[in-house]
Amino acid sequence: MKSVSDLGDLRGKRVLIRCDFNVPLDGTTITDDGRIRAALPTLTQLKDAGAKVVVMAHLGRPKGTVKPEFSLAPVAARLGELLGTDIKLAGDVVGPSAQATVAGLQDGEVALLENVRYEPAEESKVDAEREELAARYAALGDVFVSDGFGVVHRKQASVYDVAKLLPNAAGSLVAKEVDVLKKLTENAVHPYVVVLGGAKVADKLAVIDNLLKVADTLIIGGGMAYTFLKGKGYEIGASLLDSEKIDACAGYLEQATAAGKQILLPVDVRVVEDFDIPARTSTEVTIVDADAIPADQEGADIGPKSEALFAEAILGAATIFWNGPMGVAEIPALAAGTDAVAKALAASEGFSVVGGGDSAAAVRNLGFADDQFGHISTGGGASLEYLEGKVLPGLAVLEGEN
Repeated sequence: MKSVSDLGDLRGKRVLIRCDFNVPLDGTTITDDGRIRAALPTLTQLKDAGAKVVVMAHLGRPKGTVKPEFSLAPVAARLGELLGTDIKLAGDVVGPSAQATVAGLQDGEVALLENVRYEPAEESKVDAEREELAARYAALGDVFVSDGFGVVHRKQASVYDVAKLLPNAAGSLVAKEVDVLKKLTENAVHPYVVVLGGAKVADKLAVIDNLLKVADTLIIGGGMAYTFLKGKGYEIGASLLDSEKIDACAGYLEQATAAGKQILLPVDVRVVEDFDIPARTSTEVTIVDADAIPADQEGADIGPKSEALFAEAILGAATIFWNGPMGVAEIPALAAGTDAVAKALAASEGFSVVGGGDSAAAVRNLGFADDQFGHISTGGGASLEYLEGKVLPGLAVLEGEN
């Protein structure tokens, strides 16, 4: 992949840049601006180079229709604050407002097009439809920079197709993410520990399959752990279960043992009786051994013995990758497991990577600073697909693989 510096003198050139500004909102208030901050180095580099910067991004899932609640206006305001400049927000994506906004840019100024997912063709599965939209994007730029790592696993017009139409390069964010992921897949320092959580075990099986080849220890928490516990023959009460994946989970446990590696599962869990009335206080939470979950209870977080077990493995590692919370971390009484894992990563002397998505949001919501970890990825789904060994379209196109 080329870097921005490989594009030559950018003064006066229109640089079309894809960023990932899909930030969480409470109304019009951004509750976590981490993805905007992550884009600042490349945007500042382009601005300082005298480029006319044209930013493309999405927010939420408007599914090809204009919905005011998914407007990038809050993003434009916050980006302007962080860059210390006025951001010119176009009223549409490729229409008259976008064209006029870009035409009016001076060297070093920044414009933001409206939510690219307002355009039906942006996410189309039909190549010709995406390509037609990408041509309209390309008319707004002279070169293209890909800096939205959270979308490089998507074959979308603003990620993939437009990169084939203009001289392209990876921004510093994408370049850094790829460098970190190569460390995790090609030259990790051992002992190497992978921590996986979240709800759906099916989403992580391919990652487990690939990482069992390179990691020494896999730690499994979150809702996905209960299918593994079921695979060990435990009764899991009313806990989350993917009955079609029980045999696969049991197989991975056997595979790890045969390979001299280990998969650590919770030895105790926090359970609740009814999620229709979320556990908002500790009085509604009970701690039980993982093999003694009552029939009418549901596992909702790892327990304190599991916290200690997982932390010991993390603190003994030279490389750690973590994706997925250990429990229902948005409920304070069920965030202890996720907090314990985050504290262990922060205290580790090894190279620690938080794999974006819910994990990144969780550590920030729990009060951790980004610099307490080796790296916080901006793309949960993209990170996982890379670790699965998949080809990511938004990276392949930058490497000339069309």
